[in-house]
Amino acid sequence: MLFVITLTNRAEPDAVHAQLDAHRAWLATHTLSGRFIAAGPLASGTGGLIVAHGDDRAELDAVLSADPFVALDLVDVTVAACAPALRHGDFPARWAPSAKALAR
Repeated sequence: MLFVITLTNRAEPDAVHAQLDAHRAWLATHTLSGRFIAAGPLASGTGGLIVAHGDDRAELDAVLSADPFVALDLVDVTVAACAPALRHGDFPARWAPSAKALAR
């Protein structure tokens, strides 16, 4: 299962910025573990986006609750789950095992 997680800032920018290093360390930990595929700030500057992989939504929720932004109530969190049916041939099958690979 793939998850698209949107973090929308709800706190003042100074409060968010004060936790940015801790948030980035949290992101790095879960990216290195393979749980997060990609993450970064939204172009609008209003928050961030994380693409995650996993089988258990409850486990993902536990991981998200440890994010300093979430723990300190600095962001609103939205999670959308998807079981991909198609994937580009270059996209790793381990992140979308039941998706049909398409390539030229």
